[in-house]
Amino acid sequence: MSPKKSNDGCGCASIPISLILVLLGAGYWGYTQLDKLNLGRFLPGQPLPATSIPAPNQPVPIGSSPLPKTTATTPTTPQPPSSKLPSSLPTPSPNPSSQTSIVQPRTQRSPVVSQKPNQTLWEQKNIRGIYLSRYQVTNNATEQTIRDRVRYYRKQGVNTIIHGVWGNGCTMYNSEVMQQTFGYKSCPNQFKEQWLDWLIDEANKQGMQVHAYFEKGIKIDKNSPLFDLAIEKRWIVPGVDKTYAGIDHYVLDVEIPEVANLFRKISVEFVKKYPTIDAVQWDDYLGYHADLPGKVDRTTRLTKFVRQMRADIKKANPTVKFDLCHHNPYWGKRYFAADWQNWTVDRIFIQIYNDANFKQELEYAKNYAGVAISDKQMYRLKELINNPRIKSVLVFPSTGKPEETAALVKQSTQTNN
Repeated sequence: MSPKKSNDGCGCASIPISLILVLLGAGYWGYTQLDKLNLGRFLPGQPLPATSIPAPNQPVPIGSSPLPKTTATTPTTPQPPSSKLPSSLPTPSPNPSSQTSIVQPRTQRSPVVSQKPNQTLWEQKNIRGIYLSRYQVTNNATEQTIRDRVRYYRKQGVNTIIHGVWGNGCTMYNSEVMQQTFGYKSCPNQFKEQWLDWLIDEANKQGMQVHAYFEKGIKIDKNSPLFDLAIEKRWIVPGVDKTYAGIDHYVLDVEIPEVANLFRKISVEFVKKYPTIDAVQWDDYLGYHADLPGKVDRTTRLTKFVRQMRADIKKANPTVKFDLCHHNPYWGKRYFAADWQNWTVDRIFIQIYNDANFKQELEYAKNYAGVAISDKQMYRLKELINNPRIKSVLVFPSTGKPEETAALVKQSTQTNN
């Protein structure tokens, strides 16, 4: 028998024409109703409607959290002794870093200068700073007082607080180095242990910076808790430093290894204890006045000390700035053995407290990070604001009333812009 043949094709010819017409009509109706039926939701790979996914919570920017309610009055602060400005200056026409762990670099905050449209000339300055003496945290200032104080300065147009953390041979924080070396952990002042943590935290929220001010540097007076021990150990340079009228200072000799190591240990301890501090700053108290007895040139050894201290700080905390507020380079080297141009500092601010020499000093300041003036020179502020080569302005309240000084800054900047 021959094999049975299979049918070729689809067999469409055997389907009634009426049935074909019905199927075509149904297909056409379904095609026109696709949008209403939303058949696409059954197909793979199709996105879900936007309303089916809840919107994620947006992160809250740093500093945008609500601030505690505060009183409208300006916080009162203990009045420090009146600071003295220099009067005797001529008028010119073992290594602790190996024992410490490295602090990991922190995420940098926004630059000090805000990027807002229509900035005034004052707001365009990199650093608009005010000095606060270590006396500003006595009398057990509360957390609320510290935070109110930071916000107050922010409202006056200040973006950097330079606050004393060391002075007259002791710290304004609890120091293990001080405890182990001298048997006491801080200066004999009443302050809350967390005061600097509160200050830094609130400044961060306000977009401000905090620089740690090492007041008096390597100099002490007879009121220092370190004075008797320093005399006993012969840590003092022979003679009396009379740079500032009315105050007899004694210079701790950093050429002595014990003294040098003390400052280096304190510096490393500080930048590790407060790793988010933006900078440490020293001033003209870091130097030996030329009127000290003897024809001794201490320039080279002072340079070696500062460079090593800075290196230790950078190793312990690479993100912190090492700043200096000093006399111009000529007078610093000539009268203080401070050849700071070879100290590898990060920023230098030129002191112009000697108002009679303002114009000459201003020429130096144009080449560096900025200028420091006293509250008695507010009438100079307009000139500094309008000078684009003056990058930063620091104000020193010589009267010991920083709130009043800050108010004068705001008044002057509003008038001059």
